[in-house]
Amino acid sequence: MNRRHFIHLGLLSGSANLLQAAEFLPQNVTFIGVEKFRQIVARAVVENWAALPMGTRVAQFGQALRATKYVGWTLEIDDRIESPSANFNGLDCWTFFEIALGLARMIAKRQRAYAPSDLVRQIEWTRYRGGVCYGHYLDRIHYLDEWFTDNAARGSIRNVTRDVGPVVRLTGRSNDEMSLNPKLYRYLRANPALVPALRQIEARLEQVPFDFIPKQQVAACEPRIQSGDIIGIVTNRAHVYCSHVGLALRDSAGVCRFMHASATYKKVVVDMALHEYLNAIKSHAGIVIGRPREA
Repeated sequence: MNRRHFIHLGLLSGSANLLQAAEFLPQNVTFIGVEKFRQIVARAVVENWAALPMGTRVAQFGQALRATKYVGWTLEIDDRIESPSANFNGLDCWTFFEIALGLARMIAKRQRAYAPSDLVRQIEWTRYRGGVCYGHYLDRIHYLDEWFTDNAARGSIRNVTRDVGPVVRLTGRSNDEMSLNPKLYRYLRANPALVPALRQIEARLEQVPFDFIPKQQVAACEPRIQSGDIIGIVTNRAHVYCSHVGLALRDSAGVCRFMHASATYKKVVVDMALHEYLNAIKSHAGIVIGRPREA
């Protein structure tokens, strides 16, 4: 463990925010849509979003990203070098919630101006195992179940799944979708030697207990879900636990709706009530819920 890792853990500086983000590639590759970033942040400053409760703030940034085009594979930006990144011109389900969360954490630290590197620092903290990217593809958290576990352990979120509703445990399923399909991933295609190490990570994840709220129970649980909660969609599909992710948004009528980057609508949308969304898709099995915490 080097000095940089100690600082990330707060053992030397007392704050991960004091550390510059790891940027192993130029920003013209890692940060797309700078003007949109600036517009959203400028609005947040003028309207004082920093004063909002954390969950409300995350939801506010999520709404600011509405209508952004859905684009898959935006995290696969190089053949070999891994670097924290953000793309405001195209979002998939993971980068949508992650950028909304990162902006909410960033804006809480009041300063004269905000630069792309400020957001990249927050992205690194949540996207990478232990909050640190060393430039390697397997530093990144690739499975949502691990993202929940890792970020909860470091205080970025609180896993409130058990608090919100009755849970069941997922059993008898492998969690090896990526190692079975390496040709789908740019880095793995270029570096097949990474696959055995990835499989070791997957095997470790398969040993971690994974509890979720079945979709039949979600309607009754919705009053306990808050705007800005991170909603992981648990799937019935083989070889993976979660297939999608988004944010909860309680609308003006009090309905708990699902806000996400949708491959169906080809953009970020505020969709139907969460339980209706789950029931509309047969492969959806239920949800896990992460509640964002202040940086």
